[in-house]
Amino acid sequence: MVPSRSLSSLLALPALAFLSLSASALPHARTASSTAVLELAVRMNSYGMKSIVAADRARIETLQARGSPSVDTTNTGVAYTANISVGYPETYYTFLLDTGSSNTWIGTNKAYQKTSSSYDTGGTFKVGYGDEKNPKYASGKEYLDYVTLNSDLIIYNQSIGVASSDPGLGDVDGLLGLGPVDLTQGTVSNANKVPTVMDNLYAQGYIDSEVLGVFFAPASSDDSTGELTFGGYDASKITGDINYVSITSTSPANTYWGIDQSISYGSTSILNQTAGIVDTGSTLILIASDAFSTYQSATGGTPDESTGLLKISSDQYDKLSSLYFTTGGVTYELTPNAQIWPRSLNTAINGTTDGIYLIVADNGSPSGSGLDFINGYCFLERFYSVYDTTNSRVGLATTDYTFATTN
Repeated sequence: MVPSRSLSSLLALPALAFLSLSASALPHARTASSTAVLELAVRMNSYGMKSIVAADRARIETLQARGSPSVDTTNTGVAYTANISVGYPETYYTFLLDTGSSNTWIGTNKAYQKTSSSYDTGGTFKVGYGDEKNPKYASGKEYLDYVTLNSDLIIYNQSIGVASSDPGLGDVDGLLGLGPVDLTQGTVSNANKVPTVMDNLYAQGYIDSEVLGVFFAPASSDDSTGELTFGGYDASKITGDINYVSITSTSPANTYWGIDQSISYGSTSILNQTAGIVDTGSTLILIASDAFSTYQSATGGTPDESTGLLKISSDQYDKLSSLYFTTGGVTYELTPNAQIWPRSLNTAINGTTDGIYLIVADNGSPSGSGLDFINGYCFLERFYSVYDTTNSRVGLATTDYTFATTN
C-alpha cells in the first residue's frame, strides 16, 4: 500500500525512522569526519565496443535536451567503478560513477536483495537515457536503504531505485549519481526531488561541506586507479593549487557541472568562451562542430571509420601543438601526448596497434547551443577535479600526470 506521506516528507524525518532494525542490531557507522575516501577500479572495455564517439555524442544530445545522459557501458572505452554495499546484511554491487546524473539505482544485471533495512516507499522511479531517436529508460520501484561506501561509511535512508528495466549497464550492477540534486526532479513518483548520496553524507554529518574531489590516473599508466574524496579533496594528488570557477549561468550547462571556458590550439583560438560541462561519464573531449573543424584542419587528422576518431601519422604527431583550456582566468595545458588515445589500448576501440588517434571529437552541433563542450575522462585523467555543491563551483588542479607521456 502506498504511504500517505510523500517520499520527500519521509526523508525529512529522523534517519532511522523507517528502518526495521533495532538499535542494537544496526551496523557500526564511523564517527563524523571532515572527509572520506572511496577507492575506484578502472574497467577497460574490449568486448565488441561500438564507437565511443557515437556514445559520447548521444550523451551530449540528451544533456543539451536536459535529459539524463546515456550510461550504456558497452560504449565506453574506460569506466571507473566502485564496489558498494547496499542493505543489511550487506550485498555488494559494482556501481558506475557519473557526475552527469544524480539518481542512484541498481539495474537488472544483479538483483536487488531486500533485507531488514529495505524500506519500500511505495513510489516508482523512471530515468530516461539515450538520445531522442533511441530512448531508453531505467525504471522500477523506489526504496530507502543503507548504502555503505566503504567498511564504515554508512548512509541511512538513501533513495535507491531498483530497476525492472534498464538501458544496459553491461556487467556493471548500478549507477551512483554524483550530479546536482535538481537532476532528480520528476524522476520519482512520490517526490519532487530526492537527496543524492552527497546530500545525505552532508545532512547526516559525515562531511563538513558538500564537496567531491575526483582523481583519475591514466588507464595507460602504472597506477591506473581512481579515488573519490567526499567532503574535500586529496592534497597529495595535486600539484599547485585548486583553482575554482563558478557554475555557468548558461542553460542547459548550468543544470550540470557546467563552466565557461575557451579553447586554443597552440596560438590559434578554436572556441571562444562558451558554456559546457566537466563530466566523468564521457570518455572523450567533445567540442562544437565549428571548433572541431578548425582543430581537424590544424592537426591534419583524418576520420577513421573503425574508431570514429581522427587519425594522424607519426610525423603529424611530432608536430602536434598543445591545447589550452582557459576558465576562471586560469589556463590548463593539454599536451600533445594527452590528446591521443593510449596506444597500448588501441584494440579496445577497434583501432590498429600502431595507430595514433586523437581524443578530441565533434559534439554534433555548432557553437551557441548552451553546451558547446564536454571535458570528459581524457581531460580528467590529466587534471584533478572538485565538484563543490556548497559554493556552486568547479575546481581544477594539475597532477603528476598532467605532463605525463604514458600514451
